[in-house]
Amino acid sequence: MAVDSGHGHAPFCVLLGPDYAGKSSALDRLGRAAPGWRMLSLDDAHLGPEHAALIGRLRRHAVQDVAARPGTWSPEFFASLLQTAVVHLRDQLDEGDPNTPVVVDSYYYKLLAKCRLAGAPDGPPLDWWRTFPQPRRIVYLDVRPETAWRRCGFGAELNVLEHYGPQPDWDGFRRYQSDLAKILHGEIQHLPVTVIPERDRPEQTVAEIREVLTREFR
Repeated sequence: MAVDSGHGHAPFCVLLGPDYAGKSSALDRLGRAAPGWRMLSLDDAHLGPEHAALIGRLRRHAVQDVAARPGTWSPEFFASLLQTAVVHLRDQLDEGDPNTPVVVDSYYYKLLAKCRLAGAPDGPPLDWWRTFPQPRRIVYLDVRPETAWRRCGFGAELNVLEHYGPQPDWDGFRRYQSDLAKILHGEIQHLPVTVIPERDRPEQTVAEIREVLTREFR
């Protein structure tokens, strides 16, 4: 049985990866396969009804009204806006049953990387996020850029925080995802990391994730 980490929160691991790596789908499948674990995410499906409306609006407005208008809002304002979502994840982690293992979708790492790619400098609030509780392990879902490009409808489903340039194209997507991956790996280099390579079937990916997490939470 998992035990309290000693910091007032449950033992937790983070599911991480670049855009369109399949994290949301894997988290949904993992929740059904391992009902004894708690899944934390900013996706609507994993938010409580008391949080879903506000967090959903925050995500949409951060992309549509702030990130899409870089000359109107500063990168620091963008990071400050996303801080509310980051703190929400931390609060949910702290408020859960300390004996129930938790899997967190991306935690603060991906939002921090997006802020840096948007031009936010290191310093507050990014340095503060780095003081938050650290996971036992990162499970990193790797994906080839070509596969991610196909999954996003060859650019049709991209938002401005997933590519470089005014309009989505292959080169802007590939370069952005490469830089995103570099920042993510830099932020987690001090932690135990298990890389799950791209698989043909999502069931195989979830089985590998569950095997890693079962060992970690044992």
